[in-house]
Amino acid sequence: MLVTPIDISNPESPDTLLHLYKQMLYTRIYEEKCNQIYRSGKAGGYLHVYIGMEALSSGWINALKVGWDYVITAYRDHAHALALGSDPVKIFSEIMGRSTGLSRGKGGSMHLYDPQKGLYGGWGIVGGHVPLGAGLALGAKYKKEDRVVLNFLGDGASNAGVVFESLNMAKLWNLPCIFIIENNEFAMGTRLEYHASDTELHKRGMPFGMKHERLDGMDVLQTIKDAKRIINHVREYQEPYLVEIMCYRYAGHGAADNDQALYRTKDELYKAKERDPLTKLANLIIEKNIATPQQLETMQEELEEVVEEQYAEADAAPAPEAEEVYHHIYTDMEVERGH
Repeated sequence: MLVTPIDISNPESPDTLLHLYKQMLYTRIYEEKCNQIYRSGKAGGYLHVYIGMEALSSGWINALKVGWDYVITAYRDHAHALALGSDPVKIFSEIMGRSTGLSRGKGGSMHLYDPQKGLYGGWGIVGGHVPLGAGLALGAKYKKEDRVVLNFLGDGASNAGVVFESLNMAKLWNLPCIFIIENNEFAMGTRLEYHASDTELHKRGMPFGMKHERLDGMDVLQTIKDAKRIINHVREYQEPYLVEIMCYRYAGHGAADNDQALYRTKDELYKAKERDPLTKLANLIIEKNIATPQQLETMQEELEEVVEEQYAEADAAPAPEAEEVYHHIYTDMEVERGH
């Protein structure tokens, strides 16, 4: 099963609401399995999950022209790949370093790559991918295409100097790039108010004369509405936009983050779960008599089985051959000629 993007021209139709719920629920189950993979020692490198933030990726990516527009993000990238319709078995394979992975098992969790779906990477260097996203927008504008770039970054990455440089150049050249700060309130283990002198991060577009705003990322229907409006604006007027999307991660920063008590309390986490985007959408579906709680529970059980089957298929795939370490590293003329 692939979690494919859908037509959201009528996001509140029964079929669309059910599909959105299924997308987000599947993503959460998948991410929980990714945590298990890491803790069992089968994931190479490090791993970061999107648990609690599903409405953000689902809402924004469903508003794109998937396969035409570009998406680039940092190391918390599984949900973006899934929302774009990347093969979940290949994602699992990549996480476990198998030859059938999206990046041939060489990138791991933080370096998913699927250009056919418009995904130009997860990237592991904090903030380092942001100018690459601006470069994708520059290329699209140079070729007079109407592509839009979704350039995702975290609240911690928004402090990187290269981000400010990218904002400046994007506005100077009016590039069709949407800089999306996924503000989950913690840069690793540092609370927002401890790393940002002005905690309204969207204001960082002000010095450059860039349109900017802060949005709610815990309600998928509101997220879709905002995403469609901003994507349409950027596509039509060919100018950048900076959005800060307030969300909350329920898991730790990474799979080995077992010291969350150092930066948040159990009570805070409990209250944040009252805003769970999955619970919010499930309640709406039940209120509208689109599905019963029992039907949603059955859906969850079925998706859990699907994820287990996908994991098993990926786990059975072979590791890359030893000589593969020398392939796809250099692109200079000498190597291309076989020297």
